[in-house]
Amino acid sequence: MSVVSGDRNIQRLISSGRQSVEKGQLPARLVANAEIHELEAERVFGRSWVFLAHESEVPEAGDYVVRYMGDDSVIVVRDESGSVRAMANSCRHRGTLLCRTEAGNTSHFRCPYHGWTYKNTGDLTGVPAQEEVYGASMDKAQWNLTPVPRLESYNGLVFGCLDDAAPTLVEYLGDMAWYIDLFTKRSAGGLEVRGEPQRWVIDANWKLGADNFVGDAYHTLMTHRSMAELGLVPPDPNFASAPAHISLSGGHGLGVLGAPPGYEMPPFMNYPEEMIEGLAASYGNQTHVDVLERTTFIHGTVFPNLSFLNVMISKDHMSVPVPMLTMRLWRPLSHDTMEVWSWFLIERDAPDDFKDLSYETYIRTFGVSGVFEQDDAETWRSITKATKGLLSGSQRLNFEMGLNVLGRDPDWKGPGRALSSGYAEQNQREFWGRWLELLEDADDESAVL
Repeated sequence: MSVVSGDRNIQRLISSGRQSVEKGQLPARLVANAEIHELEAERVFGRSWVFLAHESEVPEAGDYVVRYMGDDSVIVVRDESGSVRAMANSCRHRGTLLCRTEAGNTSHFRCPYHGWTYKNTGDLTGVPAQEEVYGASMDKAQWNLTPVPRLESYNGLVFGCLDDAAPTLVEYLGDMAWYIDLFTKRSAGGLEVRGEPQRWVIDANWKLGADNFVGDAYHTLMTHRSMAELGLVPPDPNFASAPAHISLSGGHGLGVLGAPPGYEMPPFMNYPEEMIEGLAASYGNQTHVDVLERTTFIHGTVFPNLSFLNVMISKDHMSVPVPMLTMRLWRPLSHDTMEVWSWFLIERDAPDDFKDLSYETYIRTFGVSGVFEQDDAETWRSITKATKGLLSGSQRLNFEMGLNVLGRDPDWKGPGRALSSGYAEQNQREFWGRWLELLEDADDESAVL
């Protein structure tokens, strides 16, 4: 089979993919396709709400971080009035990258090329030799930094969107907001980021990270086999299978898992007693408390590329399990390379000794050098490499797990379409389906087979 090329053939491939993924099959060539990568910037990242930062990363006036929306470099800053803003990291004079450091504190940004200077609100305030070369009447207000069109926060999570026609952030999140509350509202103080996000590059397509976190608990005891060998989890192939694999609208999805029957695990993920006592007040309802009580493992993806992992695990085989929370951004660098951003978050008002232990557990397990982080990276690299081949790329990949087999969980208390087993691929089918839906050009006649 020849390599798919050209807009017409790409649209046919996308349309074919939409039809087949609903049946539990995905054309392998879709995974790491260079031509499709070009479409993603406009049709996926240009239309979706993209995670930028946690508000605790810019706590004081003048604090800023540099983040990315597709190919766009963006400055996220807290201005002098205390408001969080986001704007293109590009000088309006020649487009130069304005801010060359990833984080800092400043009242103004000065372009290193010609010296145009902007307040941290984005307002242009200084132009060298303005009167002599532009005239005193130059309207600097027309040349302010370009703001991110839509900027909203949810429980301290800051998202940006380039599409003026997009729904509000809360509408976009839909029922996922209920599950974000599950790990962002456990205490009155909310969450805070500890340290800077860890970053590393993997020669793998970004969608593989999002796919893994959106619903793949099935890989746990094979890919992370050393967990069982070290005694960090029970050596039961059904360990990560119960109770719920939850599909939501818009390509979002997650798993909220507990111990299988017969295994005794600490309730409430083994959070400190003083934190458990205040859960009902922090959540504002009993349903979240009841769900957390039976939970040991939460993993999920906010479409397109923000994932989270809240898991109770031991830092080594001699230590008691503790919960740790990380959020992941799968930043596409090319069709076959991504940069992983990994944040560690902890309850702001948690005991200091618990914060330290949770952070150490994160570093040892799912930090950049964590023993289990490397497992996933190697798998995603191999998938990317294999599916780019002519023979392997011509295959269809199996996404049929749970299709027409697993029933809904009648006892599940949260929103969404919850299956009775954590081992399913309903979420993956819907993630890839939403991705393909955004890529498909409805006005292109070649999209119709």
